Parts: sequence; C-alpha cells; structure tokens
Amino acid sequence: MNRETKRLMQRQGQMEADGSPSTRRAAQPAPVATRRRRRTSPAQFVREVRDELRQVAWPNRSEMVNYTAVVITTLVLMVSLIFVLNLGFGKAVLFMFHK
Repeated sequence: MNRETKRLMQRQGQMEADGSPSTRRAAQPAPVATRRRRRTSPAQFVREVRDELRQVAWPNRSEMVNYTAVVITTLVLMVSLIFVLNLGFGKAVLFMFHK
C-alpha cells in the first residue's frame, strides 16, 4: 500500500493516522435524492470560466509569432513530404502495371 492509498483511506475514515485500521464506523452514503448536486446557473458558470481563464498563462506576442512560424514551417514540410511520396508511389505503381 503506497502513501496515496493510505492518505485516501485516512480521509475516508478507514484508517487511523498511525496506520492501524479504524474502529469507528464509516458514514453511510447519503441517499441519492439528497446527494444529487444542484445545477450551476449560467451566470455562475460564466464567472467560474472567467476565473479559470485568468489563471491561464497566455503567450505574449513574440512567443505567438514564434509558435506560428514553427507550425507553418512544419505544415509546409509535411505537405511537401506527403506530396513527394504520393507522386513517387503513383509513378512506381503506374510503371509496374504499365502494359
């Protein structure tokens, strides 16, 4: 049993802090009707999304230009490679099956 499992069992009340099994009974789960969470309102959802987006590490302009250049260069190289391979295999197949 690793540390994470022990900590989880301690939080759930299945194990004491010293590692011995808990003697107290674990709480019974609540019935489904009372356990069901209420839906978030659209306004609360927008507030939470805005709060999460504030925590995002947005790239600055120079990083964005650099990332864009890398993506476009990689895209041009991959399209060129696929074009050359397609052309080569097409010519090879036509050469092999030409009467």
